[in-house]
Amino acid sequence: MRRAVARWFAVTISAVSVLCGVARAQSVTTYHAAANRSGHYVVEGLTWAKASGLHLEPNFAGQVDGNLYAQPLYWQDAQNNRRLIVATESNNVYAVDATTGKVVWQKLLGQRVALSSLPCGNVNPLGITGTPVIDDTQAAVYLDAMIDDTSGPQHYLFGLSLADGSILNGFPVNVANALKAAGQTFDPKVQNQRGALLIVNGMLFIPYGGHYGDCGAYHGWVLGMRLHDPATLAVWSTRALRGGIWAPDGIAFDGVSMFAATGNTIGATTWSDGEAVFRFGTDLSRQTSTRDFFAAQDWSYLDRNDLDLGGTGPVPVDVTDAEGTAYFVLALGKNGNAYLLSRSDLGGIGGALVIRNVSSDRIITAPAVWAGKDSTLVAIQGTFTGSCPEGQSGDLAVLSIQAHPPRLSTAWCTLTHGRGAPIVTTLRDGSNPIVWITGAEGDNLLHGFRGDNGAPLFRSEAMRGLRHFGTILAANGRLYVAADGRIYSFLP
Repeated sequence: MRRAVARWFAVTISAVSVLCGVARAQSVTTYHAAANRSGHYVVEGLTWAKASGLHLEPNFAGQVDGNLYAQPLYWQDAQNNRRLIVATESNNVYAVDATTGKVVWQKLLGQRVALSSLPCGNVNPLGITGTPVIDDTQAAVYLDAMIDDTSGPQHYLFGLSLADGSILNGFPVNVANALKAAGQTFDPKVQNQRGALLIVNGMLFIPYGGHYGDCGAYHGWVLGMRLHDPATLAVWSTRALRGGIWAPDGIAFDGVSMFAATGNTIGATTWSDGEAVFRFGTDLSRQTSTRDFFAAQDWSYLDRNDLDLGGTGPVPVDVTDAEGTAYFVLALGKNGNAYLLSRSDLGGIGGALVIRNVSSDRIITAPAVWAGKDSTLVAIQGTFTGSCPEGQSGDLAVLSIQAHPPRLSTAWCTLTHGRGAPIVTTLRDGSNPIVWITGAEGDNLLHGFRGDNGAPLFRSEAMRGLRHFGTILAANGRLYVAADGRIYSFLP
């Protein structure tokens, strides 16, 4: 009985921390601050009034080797050492002092893959793209690296000690070989790994899609691996060809279930897992109930026109008002639609509670979620005109989700000139929400806006080397922006 109570208590505390979905003054171990991918960070003292005083730290070193698509992570150990964990497309992993920017340790994992070695793609060179994940209890970081070895491009899973970057026992794991031993065929040359990794209940989960250009016979995959026994695998893949899990936020976890979205399949005359949101348990067993999946009613049209639902990961959204709390999943598509789903019953084909076209162009970056008064707010990047309040337009919008009845509207829109992914910072009590986003591959500025009305609060000078889909890390009292060859640090 004592053991059962202890297990219940541990699971409950874990679930509560996930559902809070907020990173405070502690380690940031996963993409967008929490397993639910909220992108909500608490930064004490960073008020609307003080946001204009944000400044680039000129003496922050932050130099690394390689292009950066993955979000840096933040690790604070028992001795109060504060490190940024940075993984690059050159297959370099770094621990960087979070205050000075100086390199503490560096680990080269293997030869990066040249684009000329792949059938298609747009990342050159290709190494580590998906954001790693930290197991804070074991002081370890896990990641997928694309390595050009003697047999050609291969996906390898690594576990590294956060103390010094040394490789953990049982790693690296060649993904294709591990799946072959489990009776599965995985072609590493046509599969790419862009989505953030996730740890749930001692298991590591890794999503896979394809390369830009949709070449080859790839599938959407989710691979689960038990951390204390890397040979123990759980596997899920799309039945039809393609259907990649592309989104930078990868898989979301609400404390009970995991959720992922797939892109377009090819050659499917009946629905075969494309353009869909799935609920997973940790065993990744295929569920057939309509409670456990949603697919767009026009999935075949989306397939034919490369309008992936899986370009943005689904996010759990809780909305509390006077009638109680409602539990949703929000999915966003390249067709510009927002799909609001019931978390207890995803609804099967065409089963969304609300469908609203919010963007005239694709939505393909990760959103940021925070609680408002009687609604929950979601910041997204896209192209917004007709769905915005009168007189507003732009490429950053904040959606407002109400619960009773389920409704979705656009609270405000503004212009940032770029393709970054937003985050939100608040004070501990949830006040002073600020939406931060970079104008990646556009104006290359860091922008800050009031979360309640979109009023501009901050605009930096231009940075170099920002990559599309890139997001911001809030930790150690700072905002960190990853770019090719370096990390920028902004201090209030």
